[in-house]
Amino acid sequence: NIFRLTGDLSHLAAIVILLLKIWKTRSCAGISGKSQLLFALVFTTRYLDLFTSFISLYNTSMKLIYIACSYATVYLIYMKFKATYDGNHDTFRVEFLVVPVGGLSFLVNHDFSPLEILWTFSIYLESVAILPQLFMISKTGEAETITTHYLFFLGLYRALYLVNWIWRFYFEGFFDLIAVVAGVVQTILYCDFFYLYITKVLKGKKLSLPA
Repeated sequence: NIFRLTGDLSHLAAIVILLLKIWKTRSCAGISGKSQLLFALVFTTRYLDLFTSFISLYNTSMKLIYIACSYATVYLIYMKFKATYDGNHDTFRVEFLVVPVGGLSFLVNHDFSPLEILWTFSIYLESVAILPQLFMISKTGEAETITTHYLFFLGLYRALYLVNWIWRFYFEGFFDLIAVVAGVVQTILYCDFFYLYITKVLKGKKLSLPA
């Protein structure tokens, strides 16, 4: 449906904006490498079904693009432009996210099988993977405009996917409680950012998050 398609395009736009920002400025200043590592882990564990099933060319292509772009971003941050990476402010303890999420994926899932547990893990982890980035912005006090555009499209992608779940429930009778709850959590984390983006960034002001 249109909501899922625009959600996918919004997600892709966020990734492209981030890659272009790093490549054009030759700098990854203000970007959380930890968040990008978490997103790479999210896509890796979610799309293992590439080896077991084929849904459509579009589906397979998008999965491969997400995986490739996530690892390309990690490479740019930790290798090619490592000298510009602000590790002093990227200090969020990601183990406080990965360990609880890993435990929850074993306890609450649709089917106790390796692929299903890893898929569930990826859904839970994606809902909180942006926290190191938001934490980094709160520590530095502000974010570059291009970084806020990246975050906006990333948040918009998740919000559109929530509408997609509602659409599928009403028109297809399909409902995935795990994906919906995780999506709600992720969207809530973006609420303050959305407000600041609309009231500040779109008016030409710099965005800053409260510590």
